[in-house]
Amino acid sequence: MTDKENKETNNIKDKQDVKDKQEKQEAQNKNNKPKKDKEPKKLNLRFFFLGIIIFLFILSIFSPGAIESSKFKQINFSQLLAMVNSKQVKDISINNVSMSAQGKLADGTMFQTNIINYPGLLESLQSSGAQISIKNADNGIMVQVLIQLLPFLIIIGIWFFIFRQAQGVNNQAMSFGKSRAKPWKKEGNERKITFKDAGGIKEAVEELEEIVDFLKKPEKYINIGAKIPRGVLLMGPPGTGKTLLAKAIAGEADVAFFSLSASEFVEMFVGVGASRVRDLFAQAKKSQPAIVFIDEIDAVGRHRGAGFGGGHDEREQTLNQLLVELDGFDDKSSVIVIAATNRPDILDKALLRPGRFDRQIVIDAPDIVGRKEILEIHKRKKKIAPSVDLEVIARRTPGFSGADLANVINEAALLSARRNRKTVGMKELEEAIDRLIAGPQKKSKIMEESERKTIAYHELGHAIVAKSLVATDPVHKISILPRGMALGYTLQLPEKDKFLRSETDLKNDITILMGGRAAEKVFLNDITTGASNDIKRATKLAHDIICKYGMSPLGNRAFGKDQENVFLGRDFGDHAKDYSEQTATEIDNELNKVLDDCFKVALDIIKNNKTKLEKIADVLLKKEVLEGNEFEALLNKK
Repeated sequence: MTDKENKETNNIKDKQDVKDKQEKQEAQNKNNKPKKDKEPKKLNLRFFFLGIIIFLFILSIFSPGAIESSKFKQINFSQLLAMVNSKQVKDISINNVSMSAQGKLADGTMFQTNIINYPGLLESLQSSGAQISIKNADNGIMVQVLIQLLPFLIIIGIWFFIFRQAQGVNNQAMSFGKSRAKPWKKEGNERKITFKDAGGIKEAVEELEEIVDFLKKPEKYINIGAKIPRGVLLMGPPGTGKTLLAKAIAGEADVAFFSLSASEFVEMFVGVGASRVRDLFAQAKKSQPAIVFIDEIDAVGRHRGAGFGGGHDEREQTLNQLLVELDGFDDKSSVIVIAATNRPDILDKALLRPGRFDRQIVIDAPDIVGRKEILEIHKRKKKIAPSVDLEVIARRTPGFSGADLANVINEAALLSARRNRKTVGMKELEEAIDRLIAGPQKKSKIMEESERKTIAYHELGHAIVAKSLVATDPVHKISILPRGMALGYTLQLPEKDKFLRSETDLKNDITILMGGRAAEKVFLNDITTGASNDIKRATKLAHDIICKYGMSPLGNRAFGKDQENVFLGRDFGDHAKDYSEQTATEIDNELNKVLDDCFKVALDIIKNNKTKLEKIADVLLKKEVLEGNEFEALLNKK
């Protein structure tokens, strides 16, 4: 074999190898494709029988015999004989199987009749000259049989339908007392939630990591004689991450997780809730180690003994059964009950005693460090511009919960998309915070120039007073653009979170609130309704100073009880007023004194800065929004 032939042979082999590799790769890719779950379709027998009945009905209507029978005139056998004798029959077709006959008269009329076994019929027909054809089979015999069976099939179908309905009701009745807990699905493409997704609640996470470790390694605790808490109660305001923490525990521990709301226990039928509690804990014990998460437990865990419903109250029976199940765990049981509520004050004491929900974790609104962590977590799924300073956003959002911060990020992303931006910038985040605090900007609201001027003086009154007082939060923004219910607003940005407020701080807040009304008094020599919300908030603060915090000459005493809505489990004997009429008069006088003193301080500050305020008001009317640094520059300008 020559070199040329060898080269050609090698080229052919190389091409063949490449082709084989491609075929193998394609086959492998096909095998790697996610296979769709081919679930066998359940045949619904009701629709099957209904389809058969409809089919037979249509068949009976459109069968050849039915269509043809509408063309023929029905006559009896004696009329046929008379027509044969008078030689009116032109042609006739006789069916010996169905004993029927069809034919045509001399005048063209088509007829149909049933015949009997009459011996002289054929001879009479032949003698009359009629054309005769005889059939010994019936092609439509099956159709006629089906038509005869149609009523019986309809009756059978109706009985079958009634039987199936009764069976379904019976199944529902049997499952009425079953738990409606939703088990956690481990499989699927959904990303597992872990403690890394919970920011700003470091202390709570540390407490719950012990629970996760016990679920993973229960022997470690059992061997040393330690008992893990059977119940963990997560308490805190709405949106602080209680449900998120429960999901994170399930994701970290990777155990059976039963989740439901406490309201799903309660029904109008007595005993159903208790039955569902028993079934829920039975399922959890079969799947242990397991977690049972009950959200909004105050729906069934409120105080008992209010006199409503007696001992047969459905909610009360459900709570009793829940208490029994919490006590029923043995020492080696690895079932943890986690509950969440934002109303721990109304829970029954028996529910909170040691041995039941003996570990209570408070999840409060995050501080500035926690808010920044939460913003970093929500930042992962959004395209945030590199110039965004999340620390400034965290400082601007004191008191915001994790849900509020997530809403800020999402609202900013919506604003960016609306403006055809590719990333979320600082401007969108700032506007998103303003939208959540004061509402969306009302661009369609057109005000008179005199009203705009009044609003400008009012808002600058707040700002000037805030700047003049000692140890107050710096002014971050002043706006006279209407947002929500407000015609304008002055925003102060705290430099750090405060957990204690002094009497001076509270009175400074009242004085700042009075700054708007004081500016109206100085510049307009009149007052408007624009300060109504300021007056309301200032009165509430002054009332708290006197009656709640004991910061008044009336002494170190709290006056009155917290007035709460009446609900099941509370005593009707609680009254808001626990002081005499003379003391009430003294409280009123002291309240007026605090408000008047703060207003006088604000009034003096406005008068001393009247010229500066007028000049800054002219700039604010032109720009409509002043940032904090712009306000500082104008205020310090000579």
